[in-house]
Amino acid sequence: MSATEEKVSRINRTALLRAALARKILVLDGAVGTMIQNKKLEEQDYRGDRFKDWHILLRGMNDLLVLTQPEIILGIHQDYLEAGADIIETNSFNSTPSDLGRYELSEFAYEINQEAAKLARVAADDFSTQKNPRFVAGVLGPNQKTASVSVDVNDPGARATTFDQLVEDYGVALRGLIDGGADIILIETVFDTLNAKAAVFATKQYFDDRDVELPIMISGTITDQSGRTLSGQVTEAFYNSLQHANPLSIGLNCALGPEDLRQYVQELSRISRTAVSAHPNAGMPNEIGEYDMTPDEMAENIKEWASSGFVNIVGGCCGSTPGHIEAIANAVANIPPREVLLVEGLK
Repeated sequence: MSATEEKVSRINRTALLRAALARKILVLDGAVGTMIQNKKLEEQDYRGDRFKDWHILLRGMNDLLVLTQPEIILGIHQDYLEAGADIIETNSFNSTPSDLGRYELSEFAYEINQEAAKLARVAADDFSTQKNPRFVAGVLGPNQKTASVSVDVNDPGARATTFDQLVEDYGVALRGLIDGGADIILIETVFDTLNAKAAVFATKQYFDDRDVELPIMISGTITDQSGRTLSGQVTEAFYNSLQHANPLSIGLNCALGPEDLRQYVQELSRISRTAVSAHPNAGMPNEIGEYDMTPDEMAENIKEWASSGFVNIVGGCCGSTPGHIEAIANAVANIPPREVLLVEGLK
């Protein structure tokens, strides 16, 4: 496909996405990490043939599976699409060069992001129909390092990273996601708004440099019952800090289950002039770190959000499975989406 044809294809997919968003509540997929964990993979599974002699243990580096076990990741995408997801997320949550540096895999950042997007693209295209197109959200995770919070109690100015380093980091991942065929850039699980601003800056810079534009989704995480992000912002402050990105949606995910997250989703719905997304955990983890909320329980909570007019995009985060997504999709199927005040301003 030529560069011109690819640009036209992206524009057409964006138009389809906006049309779908205006028509119904869109369903995001659930947890990829939970599904991988359920596979009970061993060290050799993560290594595959390509990394069989790698000098660092790789078990738990889930993003690497797009290179070593692509059929597993493709199967997870297919399971979520079969369950009714409209948008599937790339398996690239920890795939910036600095995050991959923990495993000395930084040089593979571009390739991992590109292959993650390609796998999701294949699955989405296979399930897409004219009536029900499916979309790929290229995930930029929060990064393990925070630009706002000191890493030394004796030095308030000490930082593990800088804004410029994060911009460079996100730029590598972003290039891979777009080259691999992502429809959307999803800046997800934001705990530090300055990190998210770096991701937005890298994205906008890439768009300007390459004459490309994709919709941006932003999703923050309320870390605990305090109602704040890790960098200290309440929901309204988080929204105000990032609305300049003119995103397709701003939302919340992770950390809390739907019962605890509801009040913050309601607040975001009250103030947001964009679409609102929410993909909570399947409840709170139990004493052994597992999630007990059933698909029906989760769907009941999210159906109430939808009926209250809070949301445009819903899905699941930690602990959620295709069963949860199927129940959520069925629960919101006949409920109109939240009215967006400035639909024409969505990017």
